[in-house]
Amino acid sequence: MKIVIIGCGKVGTALARRLCEDGHNITVIDTDAVRIQQITEALDVLGVVGNGSSYLALSEAGVENTDVLIAVTGSDELNLLCCMFAKKVGHCQAVARVRNPAYANEMEYIKKTLGISAIINPELAAAREITELLKFPGARNIDHFADGKVGLIKFELENDSKIAGVSLRDLPTHLNCDILICAVERGGDVIIPRGGFMLQKGDVVSFIATQDKAIDFFKKLGIPTEPVRSALIVGGGTIGYYLAQNLIKLGVHVKIVENNLKHARELVENLPQAIIIEGDGTNRQLLMSEGLPMTEAFVALTNVDEENVILSMFAKKHSSAKIATKINRLEFDDILDSVDIGSVVYPKYVTCDFMMQFVRALKNKAGSNIKTLYRILDDRVEALEFTVSEESEVTGKPLAQLRIKPNSLLCCITRGEKVIIPRGADTIQVGDSVIVVSLEKGLSDVQDILVR
Repeated sequence: MKIVIIGCGKVGTALARRLCEDGHNITVIDTDAVRIQQITEALDVLGVVGNGSSYLALSEAGVENTDVLIAVTGSDELNLLCCMFAKKVGHCQAVARVRNPAYANEMEYIKKTLGISAIINPELAAAREITELLKFPGARNIDHFADGKVGLIKFELENDSKIAGVSLRDLPTHLNCDILICAVERGGDVIIPRGGFMLQKGDVVSFIATQDKAIDFFKKLGIPTEPVRSALIVGGGTIGYYLAQNLIKLGVHVKIVENNLKHARELVENLPQAIIIEGDGTNRQLLMSEGLPMTEAFVALTNVDEENVILSMFAKKHSSAKIATKINRLEFDDILDSVDIGSVVYPKYVTCDFMMQFVRALKNKAGSNIKTLYRILDDRVEALEFTVSEESEVTGKPLAQLRIKPNSLLCCITRGEKVIIPRGADTIQVGDSVIVVSLEKGLSDVQDILVR
C-alpha cells in the first residue's frame, strides 16, 4: 500500500521502518529538512520537506493516490488538520496521534465530525498498560486479546521455580494448569517452543491464559497475584495524571511527586483524592520520607529516561515494590532488558503497534483480518489476533493436521465467550478469533502461518 507519514520524530521514524519491513511504499513529510535527509538515507522511503497540512506538501507526497495517511507530529491540532485535509484531497484512510487530556473524552466525536479513521492517545494507552501491571504485579508485561478476556503475560523463572526443568508437554499435568507457553527468552535468543522444550531457571517466559487461569498458575508458582494497594508516582505529567485517575478508581492510595509547582497545583485541583508533593523526585531523602520502603508500587514517569532508570534502580534496592519505568527513547531497549528496573513501558511502541494493527487490518485477505497486534520481546516477535470470517485452509481441520511454520504458534482460539487453549484435536471454525505468536514479521492473515 501507499502510505504517507507526517512527522519524522521517534514514532514517525520507527513506524516508517516497520512499514518498510512490511513492503509498503512510504513517503514521509516533515518541516525539518535534516530529519528528512536522515530518514531517506537510512530507509527506502521518499521524503517531502514541508507542512503536512499544506495542500502543496500533500500533493507532492501523492496524497491523491494514497491508501493511508498517518499524522504523528508533536501537535495534536496539526495532526487532526492534516488528516482532515488528506480526507478531503485524497479520500484516504487517515489516522492521528492525539495526546492532550482535554480531548480524551471526545475521541469518538472528533473522529465522526472530522471523518478521521482512527485516533491513538499513547499516554492514555500507556497509563492503561501500567494500571494492568499494578493490578497483576507478578507479571513483567501484559498484552490483552479477545476484548480483554485473554492475556499474553510475561514473567521470569526464579532459581527455585517449580517448573524449572519441566518440559512444556508435561506442564499441564505437573501443575494442573490450563495455560500455554508461547515464547521464551533465554540469553540473547527468543524461542517459539514446542512440546519437548525444557524450561530453565532465568528464562523469561510469555504465556497465554484467561485471567483466572493466569492467577491460578501464578499462585501455584508462589508469584504475587493481589493488586497493589499503594503507589508512589514520580512525574505528574499526562501519563501520571491518567494513571492516578485509574488507580484511584481501583481504591489505590496514590502519592505523586512533581517538581513543577504549576503542574503540582493543577494535580491538586484535578486529583483531590491523591496526595501531591511538590518536590524533586530524584532526591533520595524525599523519596524515603514519603514512604518508598513501604509502598507496594513505584512508577517512574519523568520526562528524562536516565532519571527514570536510576529512580527505578534506587526503588528496587530500597523497597519490595512492583516497579514500572517509562522509557521514551527506543534505541537502547535491548540494553535496558539487562537492567532490573521492573516493567518497562514504551509509549512510542504503543503508538506504533496501534498504527501497524490498523494498516495490517486494511491489507487483510482471504476472509480473516487482524483484530489486535503487538510487537513483543524487544520487537522480535509479533503476537496477532485474527478474526476468521470465512472458510479457508485453516478451518475445519484438526490443528495436528495443519502444517504450521516452525517459528509460529497458534496459541489460543476464542469462540464467543469460550476461550480454548488449543490442543491437536481442536479445530478453527468460521467466526472464531485466533491468536498467533510468530518470529516471522508481516503476517496479515491467519493462513500465513502455514507452510507453503
